[in-house]
Amino acid sequence: MHFLRRKFADSPEYARVAPFVIFVGLTALQGQLGEDSRYWLYLLKTLVGAWLIWEMRPFVEEMRWNVSWEAVAVGVAVFVAWIGLDGLYPRVSEAEAVWNPAKRYGEGSALAWLFVVVRIAGSSIVVPPLEEVFYRSFLYRMFVKNDFRAMPLGQFHGLSFVVTSALFGLMHPDRWLAGILCGLAYQWLVVHKNRLGDAMTAHATTNFLLGLWVVWKGAWSFW
Repeated sequence: MHFLRRKFADSPEYARVAPFVIFVGLTALQGQLGEDSRYWLYLLKTLVGAWLIWEMRPFVEEMRWNVSWEAVAVGVAVFVAWIGLDGLYPRVSEAEAVWNPAKRYGEGSALAWLFVVVRIAGSSIVVPPLEEVFYRSFLYRMFVKNDFRAMPLGQFHGLSFVVTSALFGLMHPDRWLAGILCGLAYQWLVVHKNRLGDAMTAHATTNFLLGLWVVWKGAWSFW
């Protein structure tokens, strides 16, 4: 895939936007090719997403994991808010279908567990770098400067801070308020730490805990 690497090397924007767009495009296809495609396409997009992260890694210098107590604390707090606020505010739209491999393939079946593990791994390892690079690194700074890399990650810009977080939240229309709070919290981490890695860790923490909650409680509507 030399073409892709050349595009990543030639365009900082392409390296940060194209992987996210490809991932979202595959997400939109889930369930469109039959009910089983809801699950097989999640597996496919997780593998594709992991490959894209590997390919973009040399060209997106800020995409480096960092672990701090603030990152873990924010991740846990966002998880609590995501669960605790559910049902307390109107939804922009309802999820089209509940992602429930246990119901589709049988409780305790190998396929059901495969897709559960893939979902937790994908949301905890693949989703955070792709989304944090796009929203918290690229979009947040691009709204302020066309040459977005000239703006330090730690620079606070109130309007971009709110707009980027709102856009992130509205990408989760069934839980838009929790999504906006989530975006604000992760962006605060980026500004506070002047790096992206803590937000990636917080995002991973939230999604991992959410995955455990879904499996433990059978709360499939959160997926």
